[in-house]
Parts: sequence; structure tokens; C-alpha cells
Amino acid sequence: MLNVAIKAARAAGTLINRASLDVEAVRVSLKQSNDFVTEVDQAAENAIIETLLTAYPQHGILAEESGSERGKQGSDYVWIIDPLDGTTNFIHGFPVYSVSIALQVRGKMEQAVVYDPSRNDLFTATRGRGAFLNDRRIRVSKRIRMADSLVSTGFPFRPGQDYEQFMQMFMDMMRSTAGVRRPGSAALDLAYVAAGFTDAFFETDLKPWDIAAGSLLVQEAGGLVGNFTGEADFLHAGECLAANPKIYALMVQKLEKYSRYKAAAPGHAADPAQP
Repeated sequence: MLNVAIKAARAAGTLINRASLDVEAVRVSLKQSNDFVTEVDQAAENAIIETLLTAYPQHGILAEESGSERGKQGSDYVWIIDPLDGTTNFIHGFPVYSVSIALQVRGKMEQAVVYDPSRNDLFTATRGRGAFLNDRRIRVSKRIRMADSLVSTGFPFRPGQDYEQFMQMFMDMMRSTAGVRRPGSAALDLAYVAAGFTDAFFETDLKPWDIAAGSLLVQEAGGLVGNFTGEADFLHAGECLAANPKIYALMVQKLEKYSRYKAAAPGHAADPAQP
């Protein structure tokens, strides 16, 4: 299954690289304020879905542009796809974007591919078999102090997002770490945590296709992924934190006060925090 996902990611990457040669000619549409989609997103998504469903016609699909319209509804096997994570970067010719493909089986992430077409970097993971960058095993960093850590994040950009709260989080991180970066592709941010290029990542208002593949990369590289309270519920939580185990615990101490989830009583699921 991983090989088919790699084939799909590379097919999408070929389309993206070809379009990047003349990015000014790419047609761009506005989904909502500051949220763009291009004909390249759509073509890449179609290429991925066609590759996957040709091999596995009984599998389900959850994709950024087409949702769950294609594939078998109710399947235990669901491919979670972001065909071009970092569209705003792409349409400006800023070469930080990626293709993200994950396979979820009965609620658990089992396969992951994050492909950076501009660098030809291929991050892959299979549950229980480790994480790899271009066939080389990768591990999260070994740093143990926040003051030594490089952290990545994503800025809010949609109407209605809490800019003030994010700026407070951002200032907390700047005061506590060696540096904060905002590359612009959550899938790559997570892949970089897995590879030890950065020590942690945090962001709010993310969708499953932004983080599905990257989360497995981090876990298979020895890291932890959760929401801001440190709990494992992150795929649909709207907030994501990833880091090596030591920095993860320190990040939770900094971020839990900003979580939209409050600590739950034993035996109960977390409840959305009240405004």
C-alpha cells in the first residue's frame, strides 16, 4: 500500500513541478478570504485519487478539495489526502509546499507519505516500521530544553480565527525557545519534526488532511502528537502539537491554557472549552 501511495504522491508532484515553471499562468480561485485553491490542487488531487482507487477500488477517500465524494462510503480503509499543502506559497512561487497522503484503517493511521516536489524529498512511514526520508531512517531530535529548541507553527489566516490568542501563544514561544518558524505547510512542518530538523510544531484550526500523514511520521520517528492538553485526540480537535517526548511535555505546559479542550474527568472524553 505504501508503494501505491508513493506512486500517487510522485504523480501529483510531477503536475505541481510542471505548473511551478509558469506559476503566473495557473488559475486561482478563492474558497474564502485568504484561502486559495488552484487548478493544480484539483489536478493533483484527481491524479492521487485515480491512482489509489485503481489499486484499491473498495477504499474510501477524504480529500481536501473533493471531501468524501469519491471512493467507497463507510469503508474501513480511508485515504486522507491534501494534494497541495501550502497553496498560498505555491501561487507566489515560494518553494515550500507538499503532497500529503495517509491511509487510516479502522480509525488508526497505518501508512503515510509527505512529498516535497520542489526538493524531491520523500518522507514515508508505516505503522510499526519506522519513518524514513529518502529511504534513510529518521528520528526526532534529542533536545531536552525549550531554550535550545527550534519550533515551527502556522499563522491564522481565515476570518473568525483568534488572532489575539495566537499572538499571545507566539510571544510565549518566542520568549521560551531558540526560535520560531512559519514555513507554510503543516505536513512539512510535521515531517521536519520527525526528521529532527525542528524540535516541535504547534498550530490551531487544522483539518485532518493537513496533519494525518505527518502525525504518523512523527510517531514512527519516536515523537508524540496530540492536542494542546497533551491528549491523543488531535485529528479532529482543531489544534495539533508535535515534538520529541521531552519537549512535548514542556510545550503542553506552555500551550494547555490556550486549548479549546478542558481537562476531562477520569473516564470521560474531553469537552470543548467554553469561550
